[in-house]
Order: sequence, then structure tokens, then C-alpha cells
Amino acid sequence: MATVLLNGEPIGVGGRFPRVGDTAHSFMLVDTNLGDVPLSKFIGKRKIIAVVPSVDAEIGLRITRRLESIADGFPNTKSFVVSVDTPYAMARVIATEGIRKVHLLSTLRGRDFHKDYGVMITDVPLSGMMSTALFGLDENDTVLFAELVQDVNAEPNYDKLAEAMLAQE
Repeated sequence: MATVLLNGEPIGVGGRFPRVGDTAHSFMLVDTNLGDVPLSKFIGKRKIIAVVPSVDAEIGLRITRRLESIADGFPNTKSFVVSVDTPYAMARVIATEGIRKVHLLSTLRGRDFHKDYGVMITDVPLSGMMSTALFGLDENDTVLFAELVQDVNAEPNYDKLAEAMLAQE
């Protein structure tokens, strides 16, 4: 089990966090139209997957906005933000923030994602939510970059993501 910080206090994070070189675990998440979205739908495309506790939280909005602003810099790449939010909340964020390049996905019917990606917060007050993380995958779902952010309310290292993703082109 890993430990991250929330407001300076340690909280536990469970599951198996993927390492660089691993094949990313398949998933089935839900889009804003309540449709099932499997990872396999994007085979042949590179993927950036940000995990946030909530897209309604300040950190979730910052990460979503940042991915939206840098998405064009990654050719043949789909960008995602995954949270426990309802598809309705995600649709509202897309509309109010003008998100067009980043796909927001919910774990509504894909709770295995928490464990499979090693982001399951196990301690209160956020137990059941996910810790902040960032992944970069190649066209075959091999992990090129993986960061479990050490503070739930901090942003990941986008520069390191770019180094890993662009070096593998």
C-alpha cells in the first residue's frame, strides 16, 4: 500500500500501481452519455490518463484544463480524465469549461479501475475516491509514464510526461 498526503496528513492508497514497461490493465469506464468505454477502443492510439478525486474539485479542474491546453502537443494521442464523478457532473464541467479535446470518464460501472491502477484511497475522509495520478501509454497500452502524485491536491509532472511520451515516437 502506498501513502500520499491530503492537507499534510498521510492517507493510504491501495491497489497495484502500474510501472513503466507494464501493460496497462484493461478497463471499462463510462462517458458523459452513460456509454461504456473500454481501453481497447483506443488501440493504435497513444493515451494520456489523468486520475483525479473529482473533476468538480479545484485539482480536478486544474488538471483537466491543463490537459486540454497541451493535448495538441501529443500526436496520435487521446487524453482522458478519470474520476468517481457521475457522468452528469462531468457533462456539466465539459459544458462550463469548454472542454473539447479531453474525454472525461467515470468509474460509475468500473470500480475495478481503482485497484487495477493503484489509486484507491483507503482512508477516510476520501475512502472510495481515487488519488491523483498520471499515466502515459503507447499505442499497445504499454506504460511509458506513471506518477502517483504525492499530494492529492497537487498537479502531476507534465514535463516528465512529455519527455516520456515524445521520446517514444
